[in-house]
Amino acid sequence: MSCPHKRPKRTKSKEVIFQEYLRKVAQDNGRRLGLEGDADLQFLLLGGELVKIRSSTWRKNRFYKLQEDCKTMWHESRKTFKSNQTFSIDDIDSLRKGRQSEGLQKYTEPSLEDRCFSIIFKGRKKNLDLMAASAEEAKQWVNGLEKVISNMRNLSRQQKSEHWIFNCMRKADKNEDNKMTLKELKHFLRQINVEVDDTYAEELFKKCDKSQSGSLEGSEIKHFYDLLTYREEIDVIYGKYAQKEAQMSVGDLLNFLLNEQREQASSQDALRLIEKYELDETAKQKKHMTKDGFLMYMHQEEGSILNPQHKEVCQDMSQPLNHYYISSSHNTYLMEDQLKGPSSTEAYIRALMKSCRCVELDCWDGANGEPVIYHGYTLTSKVLFKDVIKAIKDYAFKTTEYPVILSLENHCSMEQQKMMAQHLSSILGSALLTQPLGDTMPTNFPSPEKLKGRFLIKGKRLNKLDAVFYNNSTIEDDSVSEEDEAVDYKENEQKAKAKKSKIKLAKELSDMVIYCKSVHFNGFEHAKDNQAFYEMSSFKESKAFNLADTSATAFMHHNMDKLSRIYPAGSRTDSSNYNPVPMWNTGCQIVALNFQTASKEMDLNQGRFLPNGMCGYILKPEFQRDLSSQFDPISLTKGPWLKKKVFHVMVISAQQLPKLNKDKHKSIVDPLVRVEIYGVPPDNTSKETHYIDNNGFNPMWNENFRFNIHVPELAMVRFVVEDYDSTSQNDLIGQYCLPLSSIQNGYRHVPLLNKRGDVLCSAGLFVHLMLLDDQ
Repeated sequence: MSCPHKRPKRTKSKEVIFQEYLRKVAQDNGRRLGLEGDADLQFLLLGGELVKIRSSTWRKNRFYKLQEDCKTMWHESRKTFKSNQTFSIDDIDSLRKGRQSEGLQKYTEPSLEDRCFSIIFKGRKKNLDLMAASAEEAKQWVNGLEKVISNMRNLSRQQKSEHWIFNCMRKADKNEDNKMTLKELKHFLRQINVEVDDTYAEELFKKCDKSQSGSLEGSEIKHFYDLLTYREEIDVIYGKYAQKEAQMSVGDLLNFLLNEQREQASSQDALRLIEKYELDETAKQKKHMTKDGFLMYMHQEEGSILNPQHKEVCQDMSQPLNHYYISSSHNTYLMEDQLKGPSSTEAYIRALMKSCRCVELDCWDGANGEPVIYHGYTLTSKVLFKDVIKAIKDYAFKTTEYPVILSLENHCSMEQQKMMAQHLSSILGSALLTQPLGDTMPTNFPSPEKLKGRFLIKGKRLNKLDAVFYNNSTIEDDSVSEEDEAVDYKENEQKAKAKKSKIKLAKELSDMVIYCKSVHFNGFEHAKDNQAFYEMSSFKESKAFNLADTSATAFMHHNMDKLSRIYPAGSRTDSSNYNPVPMWNTGCQIVALNFQTASKEMDLNQGRFLPNGMCGYILKPEFQRDLSSQFDPISLTKGPWLKKKVFHVMVISAQQLPKLNKDKHKSIVDPLVRVEIYGVPPDNTSKETHYIDNNGFNPMWNENFRFNIHVPELAMVRFVVEDYDSTSQNDLIGQYCLPLSSIQNGYRHVPLLNKRGDVLCSAGLFVHLMLLDDQ
């Protein structure tokens, strides 16, 4: 889209026609978003000046506006060769009113609060800190953008697809005459990620050019769109079940739901789907579903791979805290690597907004008596402890109310520890748990339900918890060893096992540790005989994996009574991650990963915590909670965990896969799909399809796979779509991971996420799944 200040020269009459064309395009897209005539949308389309703020001295006036596709923000730039820049609405993670970013808090005055707002992007793109001319304008920018983002996200996949295709067509219309020549058609096909030979493109063009005018317009473009988006696989499925007047009756749809989708459905359920998704009023009156209605239904959550019931909190949340896997972050303060990367409150906000329920704070003495957080013995930048606590308080419970554990790694002097305790108390207030729930000494953890909206401190404690009830002021030792992680890192640096250094512990901070007292691990027998339920150990990954290999059942029993935290080795200076699955297999709850690092391991973590309303807590299987259980994930014996299943997967097709390099002319993808199973060792496997040449728009595989599953309650499924490359490693196009127990049988659409775990808007897989008992 050209810059509003630098339109190409046109005659007055042509400019009037062009402006009318843009107005109509914007109107069409506004209607698709359900915002036709909306005042806030009109405000965005008109655009206006905002002040972009980068530092106390870098403040520039920039013109911003929403383009006519209602999906792209345009802003002017003073960079050479970049007179206009854009970003997609899809790239926005959230908006924050006021001075709610690190940049705005540092570089603007509190008096400007109501004129400021920030655009927070997905991935590692920097926040955009902006200031409007007035509070009213700031409010209108935020309201308008939030409406567009919300309505865009609420479109069905079919509507998103239509929106995207029509806007790609418009971009291919180079001379903006609302017609499409053969040359423009070829450009459009490349844009949507499909490479066709000239003969096919010409045949397609001739088939649609009914008027033989040499260009497509109006109904001819509609015909071309219909040919392009025709789904042969949907046609076959629909044709098999539509028995009456070539349409599905209530009985036909019920037949499909029972036999194909294996759902426990009734005629009422089938009728409800027709009422909800059928667009043709005549068919609806006959209680029929047309092919368009069927496609609409297949694209909604009822047709999704994820069981819709699992999108809400659906598990028993009244069990003791240690009966759950807890979504946990390591080095939460880091945005990048752990040698010289920046520390930021933003990293905490991002982790918490992903429902992370255990965050880590590495605390060190800072200037002016204020403790700081950073990665000790490295060049990572520092952030104030009090700023981190403020950010945690503001964002901890925005996505879920279940409790947040603050894992303190304390290296501070006594004075600064007292300051830490003061900040925790004054900022978190009554939400901070400072004594056990109830009037008597507990013998077990409270539940996530009882701890809703509360913060728990994990750290060293000077005495036993019963001191709270029995006025037992006996201090075991006023010096405690440094946390295992820092020592591990120091040892790594010095290449020598020095004796663990000790630090003095302030009583004010010690007293805040209730249910998560850090203690050194001296073996399972010692823990069983000497450790209270609230005394927990942290394990470096190598130690944890060794215990999982050699003493899996003992490890699992340890976790039935206590909490365990696993953390990546200090040698992972690039903030890479270990595989969390073997740790979950032994019942470890706090399996901490580097949330800032996009990786397969983070995909698995996102998949593990996808169900149960993405609340950050997943109830462990019963055999990991029952004291009589002898489950061992490595040597599988008979038991309630052994529920052998056969998992049949047919990878049918994909839709609208993104190009990986939009700038390259020859960047059409050659996609393949890999289905990976993660769980107990005998279940770990993967199988992949062949690759398809030059088609990311609608590739079709129709390949069948069979997987034998031994412990389905621990199994995860990951669908991976890659761009095949014969000379180097395949590139990731998209992936989706979820527990096997959350999958719906039958024909299902699978959404795809990019490497950072964000949804690829129009892209998806179409599969057929069947999970059956192994006879």
